[in-house]
Amino acid sequence: MSPFRGSVPFTEDWRHFRFEHSAGIATLTFDRPDKLNALTFEAYADLRDLLAELPQRGDTRVLVLRGNGRAFCAGGDVNEIIGETLAMRPDQLLEFTRMTGEVVKAMRECPIPIIAALHGMAAGAGSVLALAADFRLGSHSAKFAFLFTKVGLSGADMGSAYLLPRIVGLGRATQLLMLGDTIRAEEAERIGLLSQLVPDEELDEAVRRLATRLAEGPAQGYAQTKALLTKELDMSLGGALELEAMTQALLMKTEDYAEFHAAFNAKRDPQWRGR
Repeated sequence: MSPFRGSVPFTEDWRHFRFEHSAGIATLTFDRPDKLNALTFEAYADLRDLLAELPQRGDTRVLVLRGNGRAFCAGGDVNEIIGETLAMRPDQLLEFTRMTGEVVKAMRECPIPIIAALHGMAAGAGSVLALAADFRLGSHSAKFAFLFTKVGLSGADMGSAYLLPRIVGLGRATQLLMLGDTIRAEEAERIGLLSQLVPDEELDEAVRRLATRLAEGPAQGYAQTKALLTKELDMSLGGALELEAMTQALLMKTEDYAEFHAAFNAKRDPQWRGR
């Protein structure tokens, strides 16, 4: 836990999704199966706030995002969000669209690795939440659809036009964001949108194995790798090399770095402490 805590306590009851925690693995489950886990204003806000809390707790090494029922997340609720935005003032609309962007920014800046466990549809905002994760594990039932133009909006939403070209290339991203067509799991894996494709019945076990590996691994090394992958997207080579040099020099003073050396000479596995 961070030693620099104020008076605000950690949230014990997240009302707009299920949240569970065990052995360093936090699992967030979108839990509106009757609506294909469509998001509400409150779900966005809770997700933003959870991402701010997790690094301060000190008990979380990895976060898994998943959906209950037949889908991962079908995006924003048509009536509870789209219907409501029709009556909003421009300043209220901007506050909402900025909040959705804050969720993605928080996902990319959170030092904790994030896994999206994908089955069924990941559409609209759901597809961008998957996009912002560090790992996207999908079953053969998984589908992606960046639907924003199909509701009359820009396909560039929640950072999708920043993130997607960096994963699948500009040409493929243009096709996906402009047309909003659904792509199936096999195609998503082929273009690099899925990190790993597994049979439907093996998804839970594949996610568990990866989450456990991350939870038991060198947390500082993972956190800095994630941070530099994000920061270096917009840096020159010289700036990136200097940032990496400084980062490595700092990590060489950690307990984990010394632990590797001790474990190597003792011919045992390292016991990573994240320090």
